[in-house]
Amino acid sequence: MQTAEQLTAMQKSTIAAAFALAAATFEGVEKTVELNVQAVKALLGEAEEHAQAVLSVKDAQGLLALQAGQRQPAAEKAASYSRHVYDIAAATSAEVTKIVEAQVAELQRNVLAAVDTALKSAPAGSENAVALVKSSVAAASNAFDSVQKAAKQAAETAEANFKRVTTSVVNGTQQQAA
Repeated sequence: MQTAEQLTAMQKSTIAAAFALAAATFEGVEKTVELNVQAVKALLGEAEEHAQAVLSVKDAQGLLALQAGQRQPAAEKAASYSRHVYDIAAATSAEVTKIVEAQVAELQRNVLAAVDTALKSAPAGSENAVALVKSSVAAASNAFDSVQKAAKQAAETAEANFKRVTTSVVNGTQQQAA
């Protein structure tokens, strides 16, 4: 049985974790908004420059050359923007994961402590049931660890694929421009 102090401590910990999650998420949103504001400012400046360049073109061939010259920088900027968004999302995800993992670890400790306390007061002759409960708790803990490792591997694979695709898109546009 858990004491009132233990329950209060668990509630405080849960509230602190919830606010930490909110802060981490808000920070990610804030960085994304800042990135978008910078991108829009840059796009407006580039649009003005491009409009001026189009107005100064003398013939269709010059217009085609101007348009062809825009493809490579546009692809690189899009790739750079995507990398920045991905970096923000990955950093936010890592922070959220850290907070959640800490909460899960604390929950596991509390469950194990509660199970140990309950099993200490188990009646005589229930050793098999006690062993079964301990085994079940250990199996659940191991299963969670396995899922957590698989999720990390999936995230690493997704990150590697994202980087590979971004690089190939930029390289492809460089080859087309050449």
